[in-house]
Amino acid sequence: MTARLIYVVGASGSGKDSLMSYARHRLANESQVVFAHRYITRSADAGGENHVALTQDEFDSRCRAGLMAMHWESHGHAYGLGIEVNQWLAKGITVVVNGSREYLETAAQRYPELVPVWVEVSPEVLRARLQARGRECAEEIEKRLAHAPKNQVLGRRGELIRNDGELRLAGDTLVNLIRHGSGSEVVSCA
Repeated sequence: MTARLIYVVGASGSGKDSLMSYARHRLANESQVVFAHRYITRSADAGGENHVALTQDEFDSRCRAGLMAMHWESHGHAYGLGIEVNQWLAKGITVVVNGSREYLETAAQRYPELVPVWVEVSPEVLRARLQARGRECAEEIEKRLAHAPKNQVLGRRGELIRNDGELRLAGDTLVNLIRHGSGSEVVSCA
């Protein structure tokens, strides 16, 4: 397996965290695959992904020290991936990250081995998931829905995983993509 940076993106509520958790569990014994934790200026108990919570001052300090391989801001929080990503890639290990759609072009310029994986769900499923997680009020949910891309992969390179159904189906697709470079249910985008 050649080292790749699997850069998972999709609208908030599309199920990226669930898919990545599923794949992390399935690939736990494979030493050539790691899942990077994001550093986020959001409380660790806010629900959603397993991340490293930092204050804004801590985050800024790490950026100034050159400890972030990638970082961006979205929805009032700072997000980052540490320089350990670079070390793992240099060792030939495939790294899976929860990325940002807005940061994708910058990340792709810095990492030629980057493989974008677009997670897509229908607007109805997205609304239900955002309501169920309870992190945003109705107005914030509608803003997120408006921000969610429609036909997000048109004109973009990468792989598409549809995540409207059973977690196992989309999860196995992500596992196959990580292991083999493509998944049986993945739609390639050029």
